[in-house]
Amino acid sequence: MKLNRYLSLIVFLLAGFHGVFAQTDIISQVKETIKAGSAKELSQYLNQTVDVTLNDGPQSYSKAQAEFVFRDFFKQHPPTEFTLIHQGTSKGGQIFGIGQYKSENETYRVYMKIKIANNQQLVHEISFAKE
Repeated sequence: MKLNRYLSLIVFLLAGFHGVFAQTDIISQVKETIKAGSAKELSQYLNQTVDVTLNDGPQSYSKAQAEFVFRDFFKQHPPTEFTLIHQGTSKGGQIFGIGQYKSENETYRVYMKIKIANNQQLVHEISFAKE
């Protein structure tokens, strides 16, 4: 009986660690694509539709459209630095990340929200707000 409880506890803890590692994994992968200014690589982590905000109101784009939007953005504002400031999960289970994107003379605060779609964590919303 005690063995069953210990096994259940171990399975529960491992499942929790898997969630933490998966969260860290998607955020770190997105971080690297933004740091490289690669719209093509970033699009691999986007949901089929994604809300994108670039200094104005949010626009809903298909994954393919968002890739073009980010390609133009990265071309006009090439990254010199991108750092992740904070990442976590809200009380409701929403995975998020907050970063700082620097271009030559501009700095942007980046917010991203991750949702699960088809058993895969994908960026559902991303915002670049000029600081």
